[in-house]
Amino acid sequence: MEKGIFDLRTFNLNNGIKLVSIKKDTQLASVHIGVKIGSIYENKEEKGISHFVEHMLFKGTKNRSNEELNEALEQRAGEYNAYTDYNCTVYSISALNEELDASVELLSDMLQNSIFSKEEMDKERGVILAEIRTSKDDVEEYSFNKTLEIAFKNSSIKIDTIGKSSTVKKFTREQLFNYYKRYYVPNNTFISIVSPNEHDDIFKLVEKYFKNWDAAPFERGKVICENNLQNRKISYKKDIEQSTIIYLYTFHNLTKHDELALRILNYKLGESANSILFRKLREEKGLAYDVYSEIDTTKSVKMLMIYTAVNEEDVNESIEIIENLLKEIKNEKIIFDERNIALMKKVIKTALAGTLEDSTELSNYILHQIVDEEDIYEFIEDIKRMESIDNTDIYNIARKVLENPTVHILLSEKSDK
Repeated sequence: MEKGIFDLRTFNLNNGIKLVSIKKDTQLASVHIGVKIGSIYENKEEKGISHFVEHMLFKGTKNRSNEELNEALEQRAGEYNAYTDYNCTVYSISALNEELDASVELLSDMLQNSIFSKEEMDKERGVILAEIRTSKDDVEEYSFNKTLEIAFKNSSIKIDTIGKSSTVKKFTREQLFNYYKRYYVPNNTFISIVSPNEHDDIFKLVEKYFKNWDAAPFERGKVICENNLQNRKISYKKDIEQSTIIYLYTFHNLTKHDELALRILNYKLGESANSILFRKLREEKGLAYDVYSEIDTTKSVKMLMIYTAVNEEDVNESIEIIENLLKEIKNEKIIFDERNIALMKKVIKTALAGTLEDSTELSNYILHQIVDEEDIYEFIEDIKRMESIDNTDIYNIARKVLENPTVHILLSEKSDK
């Protein structure tokens, strides 16, 4: 697999926008626009402001009312979406290629001309507060958020991207609008477009709708990169039928080779439907329905989490099983043979191939690569590096990462009485 795997060109507009055009044999066009601002740059008083601004971009512009804007998005007859991540806020439309011009125009209007109506802001505040309440009702999400709170002392990731009720209630229209004007500037904006069109035509299209957007100086908030605190805490919540257990580890400063070894380990540990954790806790012991592990390789985040939900009377046994499994991996008593490793490598390669085949996934992947200032073709180097990973690498990374966890246990509140 070489760098000519797809037809790609990168452009830099005069106002600072970085554009990547990917020419693909497809009837669809996928546009992703990322502004490099997200929750990791927010200070304590700003928690949730990036997410709130994301919502407000759908609430009307100088050219379109809320209803007109959302009707125009609906008329593209495809998928439109937005999300706020740790380090960026992303807006996207995927539709038939004939809708590309209209899609780029719509997104350009939202990014440049949103008006932040006070009336719409007050309505959306209620929506976000409802979203926060919903996250508290979801036991899994509630458990993750509680784990982040106890895992970090200063890092902004200890508070969920959607923010806290206390900050969301206080935001003024002036705060939101000023935040939007400060960071929504072309020299902080990145665009990826997958389409069947010629690269020069894509450049002209983007320039057509974004060339009058003036660059402006800005400075993002300081990012605090922090290792998790080693501790164990029990929390209580009313009206829950199952208890949850989460182990959290951070893994900053790993090499690319080590991160790939960790991805392979994570697949076998808990990502696979036939993982070590799944086989032991669910299939052999019958203690859990949900059990998995996942990793987040975002810069300055770098977390691995293990999650399961069990009956309260099975919490101690489940913890003992998890810790014994981790110990057995580190002591090389659980065997990672060549066949297992080859399968795990194949799974990761298959996932990469799936991303390359799907226009929306490809556009999103490339957007994040350019936002993070990473090589667009990094996945090719990953595949090459993967070939040299063996069981020694997996055991070494297990011993390096799976130490000093933050452990959070959620029990029914009745246990505290």
